[in-house]
Amino acid sequence: MDEPNKQTDSDEQPSPADNKPRKGPVTRDRLLDDMRRTIDKLEDDKAAKGDLKILSRTLRELRYSFRVFSKYRKHRKVTVFGSARTKPEEGAYQHSVSFGKIMAESGWYVLTGAGGGIMEGAHVGAGREMSMGVNIILPFEQSANHIIEGDRKLVNLKYFFTRKLLFVKEVHAIALFAGGFGTQDEGFEALTLIQTGKRDMMPIVCIDEPGGTYWKEWKQFIERQLLDNGLISPADLSLFLVTEDLGEAYDEIMNFYTVYDSMRYIRDRLVLRIRVEPTDEYVEQLNDEFSDLLSEGKIEKSAAHLFEQDERHIRHLPRLKMSFNRRSIGRLRQLINKLNKDLDPGDDFADVPAHPNQTIGR
Repeated sequence: MDEPNKQTDSDEQPSPADNKPRKGPVTRDRLLDDMRRTIDKLEDDKAAKGDLKILSRTLRELRYSFRVFSKYRKHRKVTVFGSARTKPEEGAYQHSVSFGKIMAESGWYVLTGAGGGIMEGAHVGAGREMSMGVNIILPFEQSANHIIEGDRKLVNLKYFFTRKLLFVKEVHAIALFAGGFGTQDEGFEALTLIQTGKRDMMPIVCIDEPGGTYWKEWKQFIERQLLDNGLISPADLSLFLVTEDLGEAYDEIMNFYTVYDSMRYIRDRLVLRIRVEPTDEYVEQLNDEFSDLLSEGKIEKSAAHLFEQDERHIRHLPRLKMSFNRRSIGRLRQLINKLNKDLDPGDDFADVPAHPNQTIGR
């Protein structure tokens, strides 16, 4: 995770200088200290009761949610989004059942909003043991689906924004089926977080039912209105896959973690943790092909940094470090795709556990 921002004692809006990371490793005590000082400042500010209620409920919701998810952070998880209105007899529902089943059979937990429709279908496929849920409490829809209801891996939340945080923070892939405003919102938010570097890279698959056109037509809109008008770059299309083939969706997710493991910013450098050490010649090829990613210098091999010592299960992995320009996220995804395609990890890394905590909100 990134180092915390400096606190400012000024009542004015913090300047860019206030966002420089502190020196030294982040410790639990220092982070808890920061939170206590923030609470003291709320008292000094004489914060309104309504504002305090929101902050209090948010902190309680996230504390409880993190406690639940902390037990499963070394296991891969996929979030499944889709309409709560889809009926069990519909093709999209059956497709979500099949998807949940193949992911669970590969050892992945299936996280959904715990409602009906596509969410229920994915849980039916995954089964109770491999299902996780973050249910939103609504006036007209307060109970979770019959698969996850009452399970220890179900969290009930009041606020959409805390729920949406968990959907992208705690998982390693996202699958979107056809849905309404909520599905579109969640899909675009995940893409935005990744495109802006606020969330570590992960695969996003948009799955149509057999013969369906929901995501195909969505992609046409993206290409005609966003790409053709210069609102996104061509490389941004690498951030997601549209398909109706569950095998293709499965491969997109699983292949992403063939060689690539995780990423982390350390000071001004981006570090990619990978499962195979590339040759010096191969790194030079990367520099030739992906020099546009760099703000300065070159892509280089490296060992684990001192700040990574808390991640014991991946300290041994080879690294690539670079001064990433933080803009060319689509091209960074293409670099990761190339590593996964070109380098062979063999069987030694088949059971490497997942990164225990995803970086979000950088």
